[in-house]
Parts: sequence; structure tokens; C-alpha cells
Amino acid sequence: MPIDVANADLLLSTTRSVRKRLDFDRPVEREVLLECLQLAVQAPTASNRQTWRWVVVTDPDLRLTVADYYREAALPYLREALAAADGEGGQDKRVFDSAMYLAENLEKAPAFVIPCIAEDLDEKDGAGSIVALGSIVQAGWSFQLALRARGLGSTWTTLHLRHAAEVAALLGIPDGVTQVSLIPVAYTKGTDFKPARRPPVTEITHWDRWGS
Repeated sequence: MPIDVANADLLLSTTRSVRKRLDFDRPVEREVLLECLQLAVQAPTASNRQTWRWVVVTDPDLRLTVADYYREAALPYLREALAAADGEGGQDKRVFDSAMYLAENLEKAPAFVIPCIAEDLDEKDGAGSIVALGSIVQAGWSFQLALRARGLGSTWTTLHLRHAAEVAALLGIPDGVTQVSLIPVAYTKGTDFKPARRPPVTEITHWDRWGS
């Protein structure tokens, strides 16, 4: 079947980091998560190694503990960022305000999805880490696009990684497996998301040489 370009463009341009519009009261079905993950693993992988792994957390007690680790790292940073943006208004203030809301309510999301790679980044140099992360980041974004197409929202977060060892111990993630992010997942309150304001690509694109 030919691809509907208009629908594809709509999906790509309106998949937002959803925080304040997550529906904490509606359960997320296991089958929907697995369907979206099945699409995610179709993303390109470095050297076709397919080292991505996924940890889905739905147990309320586990979600609360993980959320507490997240808040331990997030709240000092977000309070400082909000104080700096206070009085300025604009997009930065709105983003930090919504990030604070998510941090304060994180455990209410019906599911956490933690993308991982079965590789130890401590054993790699900078280029090796970029290669390894390239696979899981692409798969993670495909997962988020698949969620959006089904009326669910998500946010790619990383602040819990300051307590990655504690979260690994809590969830039984073995040594040699690297957590890459934590994605809270919920249905959204409405689906009328819009493209974000971004700089014109002509101002950030260089042809053949930087500055051209």
C-alpha cells in the first residue's frame, strides 16, 4: 500500500513530549505496549546487533520507588531552572513548569518503559557509545511514534539515570545492561497536538561545508 504522506507528516510533526495531558486514570493495556514495542524493534540497528532490551514497569509500588529516585535527581535541577526562568515567561518557563508537574506526579503514569542496551558503555570510547546509543534511540522514538498513533502520550526522560544502579537493583537489571531513558506512558487527554515552534531549517542547515 502507498504511504499516506499527509498522515505520516502529521504523526512526525505532532508527536510531543506529553506531560500535563497524560491521563493517569485510564489503564494502558499490555497488548498495546507490546504492539508498539514490536514496531519499535523494526528501527535500524548498528551493525544489526539488536542489543536493545525493554523493561516495562506497571507495578504501583515499583513505579513509586522509581519515581522517588527520579525526583531525587530532578527536583533540585527543576527548581533551579524554574527560578532562573521566573519572570521571563515564554517557552522555557512553560517547559520547566510541565517538567516539574511530571516529576511530582510521575508514579501516576500507568506504565514506565525503560529502554536498555545489552552493552556496557563504560567499556566503550566516545565513538563506541554513540554507535551503541544510535540503535536504542531510534527504536525509542519509533516506540513513541507508535504510541502517538494509538492515542497515547510519552516523554523521553533521563534524570533517573543518576540513580541507575539503584533502579537496576530494584528491577533486577543485570550488570552489563545499560539503561538509556525512562518513558512514562499513558493515554492522552485529547489528541489535538500541534507542531512545535522550531527555527527555519535553512538557518541551521549547512551544505557541503559548515557555514555554507
